[in-house]
Parts: sequence; C-alpha cells; structure tokens
Amino acid sequence: MIRFSEKDPYAPIQYSYEVSRILYRGKSKFQDIMVFENPFFGKVLVLDGVVQITERDEFFYHEMLVHVVMNALPNPRKVIVIGGGDGGTVREVLRHKSVEKVYFIEIDEEVINVSKKFFPKVASGMRDKRVEIKCMDGAEFVKGRQGDIDAVIVDSTDIVGFAKSLFTKKFFRAIKKCLTEDGMFVTLSESLHFHREIVAEVQETMKAVFPIVDLYTAPLATYAGNWWSFSVGSKKLDPRVIRRKHKLSTKYYCNGIHASAFLPNEMYQRLLSNKLGW
Repeated sequence: MIRFSEKDPYAPIQYSYEVSRILYRGKSKFQDIMVFENPFFGKVLVLDGVVQITERDEFFYHEMLVHVVMNALPNPRKVIVIGGGDGGTVREVLRHKSVEKVYFIEIDEEVINVSKKFFPKVASGMRDKRVEIKCMDGAEFVKGRQGDIDAVIVDSTDIVGFAKSLFTKKFFRAIKKCLTEDGMFVTLSESLHFHREIVAEVQETMKAVFPIVDLYTAPLATYAGNWWSFSVGSKKLDPRVIRRKHKLSTKYYCNGIHASAFLPNEMYQRLLSNKLGW
C-alpha cells in the first residue's frame, strides 16, 4: 500500500494518507504540485508536500473563510480573492447575489489549471463572467488601489516562502486603503493548537493597521492542528455582527456557527497576552 506523508513546515506531528492512485505530479515555477486519491477523502490537492484541500471536507474551510465576512457586510459588491488557486473561495463568494465583481489573484497559474481538471466542482466559479483572473502576486495587485473594494479574502498557503508577503504591515496597509469604509479583510492564520504564536503575531500585526481586529476558528480535520483560525480586519464594522441573515444552502456555516466561531473575549485576551497555557 502506497502512503503519502505530509511535510507541514510547522506541525509537530506528521499526517499520513493512504494513496489509492496518483493522478498528477508536477512542478510549477513556484511549487511542487500533486493530486492523489484517498479512499476516505477522495481527491486530494498537495502543494510543496502539504495538503491544501480534499474533496470530502473542503467545504469546512471555504465556507468559513468566506461567509463570516460576507454576511457581516451590509452589501458586498466588489471582492478581491488572493490565493486559493483551487477556486473554492471564489465559488463561495459568487453565491452571494450582491456580488458584481471578483478579482481572483493567484500567483501560480498551474494550480488553477490542475484544479480545473481534477476538482471541477471546486473550481466551478472560475467560469463566471463576474470573475477576473490575474496570475500575479496579490501584494502587487492591491498596491495603489483606493477605497473601492468591499472585501479582501486571502486564501494562501502556509505563512512561508512567497506567501510571507501577504502577512506584513505593508500589505495590510495596502489592503486597508483599497477597502470601502464598510470594508473587511480576512485571512487564514494557522492553528490555535500548533501555531499559537503565529496566530498571535498575525493578530498583533493587523492591530497596528486596522481599528477593529478579531479572530474566529473552525474545525478542519486535514489541516495541521485541526483547530484552524481566521483573522479579520475592519475599518469600522464589527465582524461578529450578522448584517445579512444567511439563506444559502451550506453544509457547515450558518448564523449560529457565525455567532459561536469567534473566541470569547476572555480567551482572546489570554491569547494576546501569551497566557493560554499551551
């Protein structure tokens, strides 16, 4: 039996998957790409040795990355999605009828091509006429934009290598400038179980730029640490408040999950003061 062992740069443990068959293996200008089939998870996308999505559970991540912010906004029309070459984030954004334009910025065109071929349901939104795809560095795309974007969603790989440019004060300042007054920004920020210091660092970096910064979490079986976090930045609106009741047919996200996903204030303060105890 063939097995794939993940090479996560931050995890203190190693995840292993049974491989029914390898469907694709290649190398782009930026990273190694592989797609394999697993008896339980179905098709699995791997970048630089780290699992990005699986057919069985990708909805947990994509729904939580997108719908929390989208439903906290009064009327999101223009959205920037940075990263997420598999297309799952774009798919979920487009389910909101208010959306008129999505700028899909993915640095690695090969990830897009592989995802279209092997994950067509995940990548389905890429064909939508509201989507403009640009294969470039997301940090370069937002540079100089002024106040016309309602939401910026970063769906990057782990905070290493070329993804580091998406977690700097310089990048966050550019994001703030491109947002409308009601605009919001959300990014993945690793696991509370394994990466507590990274989570806190992202929060503190964002606090130096955004007036309102918060943190919510979701259970993700195939991401290291399983208790995944998402960091939100806003100019004036509280992301905990649901301004448009969720009416979409989703598998995990709902109004109740939105309300319960954010860390209680006491725990949030303990995270920032390094007093969580783990």
